[in-house]
Amino acid sequence: MTASAIITTQSATSSSLPDSSIDYIFTDPPFGENIYYSDLNYLVESWHGVTTDFQPEAIVDRVRQKGVTEYQRLIQKCFLEYHRVLKPGRWMTVVFSNSRAAVWNAIQVALQQTGFVVAEVTALDKKQGSFQQVTSPNVVKQDLVISAYKPGAGLERRLAERGAAIESAWDFVQNHLAQLSVIKMKDGTLEFIVERDPRRVYDRLIAWFVRHDLPVPLSSDEFLSSVRSRFPERDGMLFLPDQVSAYERKRAQVTQAPQMELFVSDERSAIDWLADFLKARPSTYQEIHPEFITQLGAGWKKHEAKPELSALLENNFLRYDGEGDVPSQIHAYLSNGWREFRGLDKSDPSLKAKARDRWYLPDPNKAQDLEKKREKALLKEFDTYAAATGRKLKEFRLEVLRAGFKTAWANRDYQTIIKVAHKIPEEALQEDEKLLLWYDQAVTRADAAA
Repeated sequence: MTASAIITTQSATSSSLPDSSIDYIFTDPPFGENIYYSDLNYLVESWHGVTTDFQPEAIVDRVRQKGVTEYQRLIQKCFLEYHRVLKPGRWMTVVFSNSRAAVWNAIQVALQQTGFVVAEVTALDKKQGSFQQVTSPNVVKQDLVISAYKPGAGLERRLAERGAAIESAWDFVQNHLAQLSVIKMKDGTLEFIVERDPRRVYDRLIAWFVRHDLPVPLSSDEFLSSVRSRFPERDGMLFLPDQVSAYERKRAQVTQAPQMELFVSDERSAIDWLADFLKARPSTYQEIHPEFITQLGAGWKKHEAKPELSALLENNFLRYDGEGDVPSQIHAYLSNGWREFRGLDKSDPSLKAKARDRWYLPDPNKAQDLEKKREKALLKEFDTYAAATGRKLKEFRLEVLRAGFKTAWANRDYQTIIKVAHKIPEEALQEDEKLLLWYDQAVTRADAAA
């Protein structure tokens, strides 16, 4: 058997390859305004009498009035062609090198818009950096590698048959978990696989349904309260039943469980931090406050309004007021942490006194009630954003925008998404992957209906 290869020069947006004919794609596209490729070729091309048409070049170029939005549209056309020629169930590797969050989100959204599902993001140490990486202090020193797959035809077919049904959501999760790495090691240490975090899996689920112009059939709390009963969880990561044994064998060989680094940069990540904190240590406001304040550092997003700790606790968690039995979560924490409380009944007066005013995670049923109450408040505030006139909003809550965009999407109210998006600074929109995805899809649907 003789091997053969084809080398061709043509646009990445329209190849002559047949549908579903390629087993694997590796691409290292231009990223933002790192390098102006057509400009660099100008002298040589002029010598040959042929110059590149710079209009379809997928870069950010302020001179030619190409911003991140235009770059995303151009790179999306390339990914759409990659998706067409790649076989179902096969993979694409995208190398990324840019420090701007807006460019990173443009790539992420372009991948999801065209039908790919991101499964892993890792650092690529090429040993020898590029010219800019070596000489410029403001350029990232390592490239990132995005691994994304084209879902199998069976998953697409079942979604088309069922539509926005709950079964479609769990079908996606089942398929997605099967694609993810089971074990990641670095320098002999077991690493946390971010894509297996339940919250990240839910983000991928949202993108999957939005991509297919369908409402998301599960709220965040409905998903989080049900997913752990359907799929095994180990060290904060979700697995399929047949993946657990391999992970547990490797876990038994190391001394420390993998830890996820959680950076607080907006209201959502602040809530996630509080949930992790209270899961380990049900605490009073006075105990939480100094720990929480240290998290609100320089990484906070520019236009995001900083929430009050009391409001975050009130809207997302429960406080034991001293009435009735001590909740199980607080009871377990106090029993394990203090010798004098071991073996005490949940109704013991001394235990109740120690437990009073401690905040803790609600059980799944109460969590859903809290989620509905919180969503109602978020949507009420979103209405004020939509009704605001005049200049752009200087400060806002990303959680309000996410809730409003999600509801408007479910109602096919694309114009409201577009209208409110135009009221916030462009960089705020570009730097939030969820908002950008809903906005981009709303623009596409509104244009198609016009």
